[in-house]
Amino acid sequence: MLFTQIEFFFLLAAAFAAILLVKNHRAQKALLLVASYYFYAYWDWRFAGLLLACTAVNYWLSGLMEGSSPARRKLLVTIALVYSLGILGLFKYFNFFVDSFRAMAGIAPDAGSTLDLILPAGISFYTFQTLSYTIDVYRRDLRQCARFSDFALFVAFFPQLVAGPIVRASEFLPQLETPRTLSWERAYDGFRQFTLGLFKKVFIADRLAAFIDPGFENAASLSGPTLWLVVIAYAVQIYCDFSGYSDMAIGIARAMGYDFTRNFDHPYLATSIQDFWRRWHISLSTWLRDYLYVPLGGNRRGRFRTYLNLFLTMVLGGLWHGANWTFVIWGAWHGIALALDRLLTGKDSGRGPRPVTRRLPGFLRSLLGWTLTMLIVLVGWVFFRSPDAETALSILGRMASLSDGITWYHPFAIGILLFIAGYHALLAAGKGHWFDLKPDTIRTPAILLTLIWLVIAYYPREFQPFIYFQF
Repeated sequence: MLFTQIEFFFLLAAAFAAILLVKNHRAQKALLLVASYYFYAYWDWRFAGLLLACTAVNYWLSGLMEGSSPARRKLLVTIALVYSLGILGLFKYFNFFVDSFRAMAGIAPDAGSTLDLILPAGISFYTFQTLSYTIDVYRRDLRQCARFSDFALFVAFFPQLVAGPIVRASEFLPQLETPRTLSWERAYDGFRQFTLGLFKKVFIADRLAAFIDPGFENAASLSGPTLWLVVIAYAVQIYCDFSGYSDMAIGIARAMGYDFTRNFDHPYLATSIQDFWRRWHISLSTWLRDYLYVPLGGNRRGRFRTYLNLFLTMVLGGLWHGANWTFVIWGAWHGIALALDRLLTGKDSGRGPRPVTRRLPGFLRSLLGWTLTMLIVLVGWVFFRSPDAETALSILGRMASLSDGITWYHPFAIGILLFIAGYHALLAAGKGHWFDLKPDTIRTPAILLTLIWLVIAYYPREFQPFIYFQF
């Protein structure tokens, strides 16, 4: 079920009614749990059983850790890792690894060597959520959840179930201990954020697809400047699509009385690649930091190991996005960029920026950092969006040639890119408060109603899933 489907709004109305009318706290949570499993089973009811199994196994294993010896705790967390990552690997990576092995060995493709599996929606997200809980219990950073039903609701809570943000148990489970009450202030905040997210997804991301998809499909016939336009448009599309989903999820949860942490913080204002990853998909980047980069040694084992750990973390983060070498290359590209950023800015030695950049005025230094960061990000998006590495390299090769000018464009795409550029310029100039939609101003309802009208008027006639549903 999509946030943009009419069926979802009926489910949402039922969930709000349950919170509003049912006063018993445990009954409220039980109804939300039922609604969450209905939301997930609406697409394919069989995968609701897989979600329940992953939830139950991790809860059971984490419960066995209470009062166990260090050796037994380590065994139990290892079993949890093998089980959860094994399920994820089977559905998401089995065919990828089989095909990759056959290609490297020079063996002809054989349809019988792969499995005809459907990727369960959101499996990467709820796998990371359950694992973070189990690992936190293993580390004694978190106590075992007293009720299985509460843990099941934490994993399956429908606003964030299939595409994040990746919610931590330490943040969400305490909120389940007290009854949620609806208030006009929280309802308005949630409605506003949901509307903005819906507008990003339907009006911007889905309409840009009409320009971007043909651009990537016919890249061989397009000029370099045209492809630059297509790639920049894709950067806007994936941001509006994914941050739009996060806004909707956070808004729904907030209206219900639950708080999720921010998942995006204007990443295209970043002035370094490290700054970009502090702003983009924050719940994933912090998860990778806490459960992968730090256990690998972080920056505690010397400069070379720091760079290696950054590289490995980003490669695995790229692979998390999908079973394709393009995602691995995308992760490796960002891993190399992060390592070089630390090296060239002297952050490992405490020397600060290099003398060349230090002598530049602050504005020029920021502009240079932003330009280089955006170039790195855009090159990465080419691999992320392309079906294979050969296509990505071909597109980058054509982008390196600026001859022939812009040979084809989409008027809507041009308009949106100019609007996004102006919006970010005002944010950089400290004028972000101009875009605050406070409930006590006359313009706020007019703006929100206009956004809703644009969503309805330009709602796509064809099915448009969220981009991150495939991950």
